[in-house]
Amino acid sequence: MRLLVANPNTTPQVTELCASAARAVASPGTEILPLTGRFGAHIINSRAENAIAGHAMLEMLAENVAGADGVLLAVSYDTGLLAAREVLPVPVVGMTEAGIAAACLLGTRFGLVTFGTPFIYQELVAQQGLTGRLAGIRAITASPKDAYADPATVDAKVADAASALVAETGAEVVVLCGAAMAGMPARIRDAVPVPVLDGIAAGVGLLEMLVRMKPAKARTGSLAHPGQRPTQGLSPALAALLAAGA
Repeated sequence: MRLLVANPNTTPQVTELCASAARAVASPGTEILPLTGRFGAHIINSRAENAIAGHAMLEMLAENVAGADGVLLAVSYDTGLLAAREVLPVPVVGMTEAGIAAACLLGTRFGLVTFGTPFIYQELVAQQGLTGRLAGIRAITASPKDAYADPATVDAKVADAASALVAETGAEVVVLCGAAMAGMPARIRDAVPVPVLDGIAAGVGLLEMLVRMKPAKARTGSLAHPGQRPTQGLSPALAALLAAGA
């Protein structure tokens, strides 16, 4: 099984954190193929940057999906998730979507710990219809760069935020929302009194399950390929991907 782990941020260090976390939980025989965005923000932190990253995501998936069995979006905003599902012939899972789905199997209410922009995560939870199960969100005073430059300090901040979230809101599971937090739960699990999840580990497991189920690509409904429409200025690979449903 070959899984693309696609990060539209233009920071290779974050991609490597995600790839390492993915390989740590992947089944024997699963190959993890990491991808990093070619253009856009170093670290996405706004709707505008996220919109640009959606283009970058679709372009790099178009260029690399041949021979892949599934795609994990290694970006905590699940950038381009539904668009990728429309046009790709393989299962696509968003890391935050996966973390939240796994959290719902472990507790009745979940909390999120982030690096910032909590409102975007509120929107992601709402899109999944799970606002009623969201206990709360905490943003730490650190950046994704700090997570790979000074992991011990960031680990401590995340553990403190997660524990406070549990104490203040009654969250029964905590999901770490940030690609740079990949692999962190194993390091802080003893410091937090409830399960702590990251979307990369959850996403790999869910994606492997979907690939093994061999679901057919939707031919109707909102996630069917939209069909070919006139385009201009796109990369050849992306133009071909959009034309594939004609």
